Amino acid sequence: METTTSSSVSDFDRNPNSNSNSSSSPHTSNSTAFGVNLSPLRVFRYPLSTFLEYSGLLRVRPENPETDLLLPDNPTPNSSGSTTSSNGEVSIRIIGSGENDRVRTDDGSVMDGGEREEERGSNVEGSTSSGSGNNRDSSYQRYDIQQIARWIEQFLPFSLLLLVVFIRQHLQGFFVIIWITAFMFRSNDILRKQTALKGERKITVLLGYFLVFMLHISGIYWWNHKDDIFYPLLMVPPKGIPPFWHAIFIILVNDTMVRQAAMTLKLVLLMVYKNGRGHNFRRQGQLLTLVEYMLLLYRALLPTPVWYRFFLNKDYGSLFSSLITGLYLTFKLTSIVEKVRSFLTALKALSIKEIHYGSHATPEQVNAAGDLCAICQEKMNTPILLCCKHIFCEDCVSEWFERERTCPLCRALVRPADLRSFGDGSTSLLFQLF
Repeated sequence: METTTSSSVSDFDRNPNSNSNSSSSPHTSNSTAFGVNLSPLRVFRYPLSTFLEYSGLLRVRPENPETDLLLPDNPTPNSSGSTTSSNGEVSIRIIGSGENDRVRTDDGSVMDGGEREEERGSNVEGSTSSGSGNNRDSSYQRYDIQQIARWIEQFLPFSLLLLVVFIRQHLQGFFVIIWITAFMFRSNDILRKQTALKGERKITVLLGYFLVFMLHISGIYWWNHKDDIFYPLLMVPPKGIPPFWHAIFIILVNDTMVRQAAMTLKLVLLMVYKNGRGHNFRRQGQLLTLVEYMLLLYRALLPTPVWYRFFLNKDYGSLFSSLITGLYLTFKLTSIVEKVRSFLTALKALSIKEIHYGSHATPEQVNAAGDLCAICQEKMNTPILLCCKHIFCEDCVSEWFERERTCPLCRALVRPADLRSFGDGSTSLLFQLF
């Protein structure tokens, strides 16, 4: 006996709790986005998982993490005899007891229940084998990401506590490093702005900055005079073997203060070349570059005494400490060679008086070009003829070649690739720790 029943299910039958859900929807919309519960407690307990779920990288996790592994990624449809269509119609098929064992097919043959189940299983297996493999791999990948996120969430609170304790133990050192670093960055901006002013610079302003920089350097060294930070300035190792974090502190303070002292020297150069134009402007840029490369060489040598004392620790054994110290000095020597070459190249460029990117233009050449500089849009002042036959003011084109290597008009390569120029008054801001 076979009976088929179709009925249209109303909205109330399909969702009997629609009224209650609609009344609570305003509260739910405030704490849920894209299916992710964004309650403050969940964000505090699982910050990383909540972020990954919100971004769509992970599927939404239940409130009880232990039940997550029990939920399948792709739930299979119900294998019972009833099916529900998407439009709300329900079809029920009732099979008699006699039809459970034998069923007549369309061509008139009779098929047993076992054969029917075997055929049905083979059809389902062929249709789902290709899709299940991809879903399984994706599920495994998301499961791995979710496990890593949970491990980080368990490890993160304790790590933050350790970080807070570490900062509290070295609070003064953190304050000093942050202060001198911020002061150095601000000083670098001031120096670049004063260099760009050229003839509009004021001696009183430069002198004021010079005094402030010197007072800052003196105050920092006076405040930390008990930390043995003076000896590495003279390439002398500290008296005692410094702990690791204290060695880092000594190196950072000296590296920053040495750059601050170099900035005061650059301020003196700006005072000397206050009204520099043409040749003097090029000389100013060459001197600023030479000071910077000399500073880079000295900074490369500055950490050596500290690490020499740190590695040469007899508590680790004479052979081991001597081997580690020798390896460090070998690595340091390879980096020093490059710094020495750069310094010598900058010193050689300072001794060359000729203009390596052009020559002085004749009056006839200036008149043929219109006697108007394309950079400053004014009358030519000490005109320079480039190899591409374009003419510019010497101070204008010198400032241009501090940043570029091509002609301002035709973009032809004029200046060959050489050392980086620090003629704009800038200072390298990277720390030299080793």
